[in-house]
Amino acid sequence: MSKNFLRNQMLELLRRMERSTHQHFSEAITDSVLGSEEFRNADIIGITVSRFPEVNTIPLIQASWEAGKKIAVPKCIRSTREMDFRLLASLNDLETVYMDLKEPIVDRTVPIGKGDIDLQIVPGVLYSPAGYRIGFGGGYYDRYLSDYDGEMISLAFKCQTGHNIPLEEHDIPVPKIFTEEEVIICRKGIH
Repeated sequence: MSKNFLRNQMLELLRRMERSTHQHFSEAITDSVLGSEEFRNADIIGITVSRFPEVNTIPLIQASWEAGKKIAVPKCIRSTREMDFRLLASLNDLETVYMDLKEPIVDRTVPIGKGDIDLQIVPGVLYSPAGYRIGFGGGYYDRYLSDYDGEMISLAFKCQTGHNIPLEEHDIPVPKIFTEEEVIICRKGIH
């Protein structure tokens, strides 16, 4: 099956999730991340501002600020399919752009280098047992992660994990996936 078919199938399943279940599962995932070594050791965290039906990242962003962490969110450059991460000090410094994404307002935020981000929270729609992912189809994170050396994790609902997905040469796996049930340590060699 194609990545696009698998992506659309999972997104449809996630859209049917009850809002109360979505909120409960997202809270459990946030709590798990907040207790993790990756979170404790990070000063600057790269993360997207989610939209339904993704795992809700707003509470994690707010809790990170409360813990004294800095948050960097991506500004997508459509012409090159690259991302410019920018430090976000307030949710009021976001604007809604294409595809209903929330991105930093350039005039209110400052850029931060890839090497300065300690922990990158990588979004995705489906994951294999080895941590390979199908994202949202733009290829932005595949390009970004190709030379990123910091820690990486993903947030996902359990139903998004354990899938057989087609791999491409440029795909980069995440080592850990935080779900509402467990933290999955991804196994190399199992797609």
